Amino acid sequence: MIVAISSSGTSLDSNVDQRFGRCPYFIFYNTDNDNFEFAENESRQAMGGAGIQTGQMIANKGAKAVITGNVGPNAFRVLASTNLKVYSGITGSIRDAVEKFKKGELKEISGPDVGSHFGSGGGGGRW
Repeated sequence: MIVAISSSGTSLDSNVDQRFGRCPYFIFYNTDNDNFEFAENESRQAMGGAGIQTGQMIANKGAKAVITGNVGPNAFRVLASTNLKVYSGITGSIRDAVEKFKKGELKEISGPDVGSHFGSGGGGGRW
């Protein structure tokens, strides 16, 4: 299974980024063979719709789950419509998050955990 993780950097020692749509990178971790690759999040500088565009990119890459710090309503809608499992509220290193995921220690969320525009500095704090 491919898991997409919002990341502050390009390695497993990078931290899980708290912003889904505006994180600088995503780590795509394959739990079947323990390999990973990273991709720059080209939507992070979008004037609007960063979460939607990022969600579509994640789905197009074949991910089946997302691990992130926070996810807003528009991004969550896109992820849910493509049947991706979403795990948010995650902190620490990518490596630790992957290990917790593989052990079943992360809790899937059923809705967004922040308001619109949370990661853009435009307000929209926690609900």
